[in-house]
Amino acid sequence: MGAKHKLEILFEDDDIIIVHKPAHTLSIPDRFSPEKPNLLSLLKQRFEEVFVVHRLDKETSGVMCFAKNEAAHKHLSQQFENRSVQKFYLTIVEGHPEPSEGVIEKPIAKHPHKGGQMTIHRSGKMAISTYEVLQKFKHFSLVKVHIKTGRTHQVRIHMKALGHPLVVDTIYGKRPAFFLSEIKQRRYRLGKDQEERPLLSRSALHAHQLTIQHPTTSEAMTFEANMPKDMTAVLKQLEKWSSIL
Repeated sequence: MGAKHKLEILFEDDDIIIVHKPAHTLSIPDRFSPEKPNLLSLLKQRFEEVFVVHRLDKETSGVMCFAKNEAAHKHLSQQFENRSVQKFYLTIVEGHPEPSEGVIEKPIAKHPHKGGQMTIHRSGKMAISTYEVLQKFKHFSLVKVHIKTGRTHQVRIHMKALGHPLVVDTIYGKRPAFFLSEIKQRRYRLGKDQEERPLLSRSALHAHQLTIQHPTTSEAMTFEANMPKDMTAVLKQLEKWSSIL
């Protein structure tokens, strides 16, 4: 298992396992290629029993919760179904959302013609997100999004609907990767025979914080995962070359 698929456990007791999922790692085994690296298989190598509670997209990094027994799994699954959990994401988006804080209520459905894609449609399931701009740059913003429903691709679809898609998003955004040359523009210089490597080559989305009720003690517990290096690298370069004075 490569370094990028390293298992990072944030918390563990008799009932739950809280993991920081790396980007580019599946949450559960792929249906057609079960040998691909995934968190569930990694956890099953270490723990006797592991139950899936929720999922993150392959390219999304951040906090994930697993259960260690059937009772905990049932309790946690009900929390997610009842929307009593709190889920906060960090993302870097195009432009500057206005107003800088707001609520997005738009139903999400499967795209009628494009497999694996979602779209805003009145026949879809209602999805609710709140957002807050944390930092503005010349052409981009760092945004915190609280999803109150758990629809597929919700943050990505809602930010696109707002007119500010993720800075990297192969399906709903403008580009499949983000390069330093786009920030520095004419100030960027590449040496002879050098090829520029992207700062970010996956969806600019990180599950930063998760609050659940412990299935045995009923205590409200909040877990956080620090933003990974690829997204922090983009922010550092934006702060250096594209800050708003």
